[in-house]
Amino acid sequence: MKKIIFLTGTRADFGKLKSLIEITQNSSNFNVQIFATGMHLDDKYGLTVNEIYKSGFKNISTFQNHVGEEYMDRTLAKTIEGFSEYIAIQKPDLIIVHGDRVEALAGAIVGSLNNILVAHIEGGEISGTIDELIRHSVSKLSHVHLVSNEEAKKRLIQMGELESSINVIGSPDLDLMNPINLPDLDLVKKYYNISFDNFAIAMYHPVTTEFSEIEMQSKFFVDSLLASSKNYIVIYPNNDLGTNQILKEYKRLENNERFKIFPSLRFEFFLKLLQEADFIIGNSSAGVREAPYYKVPTINVGSRQSNRSLADSIINVSYNSNEILTTINNIHTRKEKNIVTKEFGNGNSCKLFFSLLKSDKMWRVNCQKQFQDL
Repeated sequence: MKKIIFLTGTRADFGKLKSLIEITQNSSNFNVQIFATGMHLDDKYGLTVNEIYKSGFKNISTFQNHVGEEYMDRTLAKTIEGFSEYIAIQKPDLIIVHGDRVEALAGAIVGSLNNILVAHIEGGEISGTIDELIRHSVSKLSHVHLVSNEEAKKRLIQMGELESSINVIGSPDLDLMNPINLPDLDLVKKYYNISFDNFAIAMYHPVTTEFSEIEMQSKFFVDSLLASSKNYIVIYPNNDLGTNQILKEYKRLENNERFKIFPSLRFEFFLKLLQEADFIIGNSSAGVREAPYYKVPTINVGSRQSNRSLADSIINVSYNSNEILTTINNIHTRKEKNIVTKEFGNGNSCKLFFSLLKSDKMWRVNCQKQFQDL
């Protein structure tokens, strides 16, 4: 029986991994373990490890890796140490990581240095800030690639990855996004004590490579929200360098009846709120991934998600309060009808993933990687 470890560090990557964990843990063919770290263990961000437990998963191990938003390098080092000790005991056959966080980089480093297969989900994509450098580094340290679309596959080939190691499975969060699988809106609003009939979602993350400007950028963002007449569900940023500057600005939204602020939301509950939102504003990947799926307009602020998606529902704006406010006031609150989201798959990622695990293709991959010249 093959032993598989899923490494998760944030509410976002757990949403991506959830369907994959479920389909493998429900199979007698695999011994599936979960290593939860990062934001999951932080009270400040809602202690989202509880959502992993509530999902009914088993074999969950936790590790406190965070040493402060300003020390991403030290967090990386601590995660490497903790995960290395964990896999020395577990001796897995496969480590699965997602995306562009330092936890994923730690998992890929530990796996590759210990000759353990590493599978990377959603490599080959482009985004702003330090995230893109981390994502490409994880790809180079990984042996198997589970990508969202053909464009991502082409980029990995361009980076010297073997085509035979790249598998297009779509974006796994789409597996959970079918509206028929989501909770009732009234249930979600009652759970979070949300009284708005109409609302938008605001999610703004720090761009670490623009750290000197984050205080000003977040001020412009909050100024725009306050100046508009909309109701907002505001969700905390991730725990990167610059988060404290954003949270300081969010203090101005407190005790304002037009704003409900949450450290985190349960993934399926978040999806239901997004489906019903007038629009989403900020720089979260949810604006370029999940929102177009539900035909919800996105106001994408700044550079963090530059060139990430071509959906017509995405409106890109700069860090300018007047421009942001004008866009808010003019945005169509009705759902668009002609948005194409096939670039992220068809919502069957877990089935494609499971078929790959059951085949010999995955397990024949050599830990000694070769660079493929074009």
